This record gives sequence, C-alpha cells and structure tokens, in this order.
Amino acid sequence: MKNILVLCTGNSCRSQLAEGYLRHFAGGQATIYSAGIETHGVNPRAIATMAEDGIDISGHTSNHIDEYQLVPFDYIITVCDHAQENCPYFPSKATRFHQNFTDPAKATGTEEEVKAAFGQVRDQIKVYSQQFVADHILNKTAIAK
Repeated sequence: MKNILVLCTGNSCRSQLAEGYLRHFAGGQATIYSAGIETHGVNPRAIATMAEDGIDISGHTSNHIDEYQLVPFDYIITVCDHAQENCPYFPSKATRFHQNFTDPAKATGTEEEVKAAFGQVRDQIKVYSQQFVADHILNKTAIAK
C-alpha cells in the first residue's frame, strides 16, 4: 500500500480537493493524507464544490505537516507554489511531485464567479488526481470514472 501526502499552504482547499479525488480514484489501493505548512480549517466552499461532484470531504480535517513526520511516504505532492517554496525540512525518501493550482479561496467577484472559480480548480485537480493514480498507483494509462 502506497502512502501519499498532498501538501499545500493551509490544508484548507486545494490539498483537501486533491485528497478527496486521490482517495476516490485510488479505490483503497493507497493511503492518502493531506497537510499544510499551516492549518486553516477545511474551507466550506471546498466541501460544497466536491459534494457537487459526488465526493464527500465533510469529514476531512486540516492537519499540519509535523503530524506526519513518522509516516513513510512514497509520494509527496505539493499543490501550490507557496508550499513548495516554504515547506520546512521534511525528511522523506518519497518521490516528490509539484503541480501549482490557483487558490480558489482567493477568488473575488459575485457569488457565481467565486463558485465558478472553485469549480474550475476542482476540475483541474480531478484530472490531475485521476492521472496521478493511473500512473503511480494503478500503473494504467487511463482510468474510467
């Protein structure tokens, strides 16, 4: 069983979305964790936008990277440039991946514009997560939803 850590700044939005999709696509073939270099709580809009796609992350918690120092990770995925650039030293033999996603929590505008920003980032993370699982967990080039 592979251990995967998704790392972001506050573990409130992008890393939570990725954790949800990685769990979904891995189907029990990997253990997925998410953490931040800070903790900001799980963003309610992240929960709502995932629910729109049938993924329940309402039970997720916002965790600090230090909580996972003893977990032997196989993969660490940073999903924002800030976390990649500012992550404290985290000893691990894990293979590291980086994919920056825009922070939808910083979206401004009308309610519909903010909701659309969350949906756009959610969809990008979904595609990334599906491909990551196909390439590194299931070792297939494509996965059916």
